[in-house]
Amino acid sequence: MFESYSLENKVILITGASAGIGEALAQSLASQYDNVQLVLAARNKSKLDKVAESCRQQGIKTLVVATDMAETAQVQNLAEKAIATFGTVDVLINNAGYGQMGAIELIPPAAAQKQMAVNFHGALTLSQALIPTMRNQGAGRIINVSSLGGRIPFPAVGMYSCAKFALEALSDVLRMELKAFNIKVIVVEPGPVVTDFFRVAWQEVLQAIPNYVETPYAPIFKNIEAIDSQLEILGWSATKTAEKIIKAIAKPNPRPRYILATGGNMLVFMMTKVLPTSVRDAFWRRLYGVHKIKGYAEDGEWKVTNE
Repeated sequence: MFESYSLENKVILITGASAGIGEALAQSLASQYDNVQLVLAARNKSKLDKVAESCRQQGIKTLVVATDMAETAQVQNLAEKAIATFGTVDVLINNAGYGQMGAIELIPPAAAQKQMAVNFHGALTLSQALIPTMRNQGAGRIINVSSLGGRIPFPAVGMYSCAKFALEALSDVLRMELKAFNIKVIVVEPGPVVTDFFRVAWQEVLQAIPNYVETPYAPIFKNIEAIDSQLEILGWSATKTAEKIIKAIAKPNPRPRYILATGGNMLVFMMTKVLPTSVRDAFWRRLYGVHKIKGYAEDGEWKVTNE
């Protein structure tokens, strides 16, 4: 029987650690391991400080580095400070991310770039910065927090899926390239998690697409709140999700992917291996209200008949 990969005395860097899954990871690691050392990163320093103080009260050495994952220089600074403080990083958990909702046509270029910067480029930059240290010490683990949306594209959440699909591809490539250095790369794919995901996503909608009710895609936005309520019924707690991630990290030979959702394995199998594209499309169009979009083209203009 294989022994587990011990997290005792390991330096673990968690991005997006001020709330949700990231906060739960920090709290769970602090309560389960006596000698783990944590590097916590997120934009909101005051929230990070509260999480860090809770960990320190349990005797855990904790470094806080306020970091905007969309800013390359800040991400590189995060890696430098972690190494300068603890000498290494054994486990990197690329957890930072948020959802950009809305039809692809409506998302401004700046909002699309920000989505990719936080959900993909930040993880890429941080991994690049820490790989040399992991290679030189002969071991390391990189955990990329993706989503079921990184395996199955959803309408109205398209930019989020684009970013997560990119993160999945990055993970696959890194897993192959880093095997010789004993650096294991793991993707975790949560389904609905009871966090502020939809609240933050809605704020991004209001900022990026303030006139959404006047667009042909208005039915999609009217459906978002209902979807949030439906998914919360199936949603895991952030703590449950974090505990599953920690178990995956601690395995001596972890699988490349872990689906963290009730019925998630069956959903991915059906949506990627069994159902024809037309059936999958119809399912997601109905769930996200896309089927309610109605109208016609006349005189070179689309006439909305949603009502």
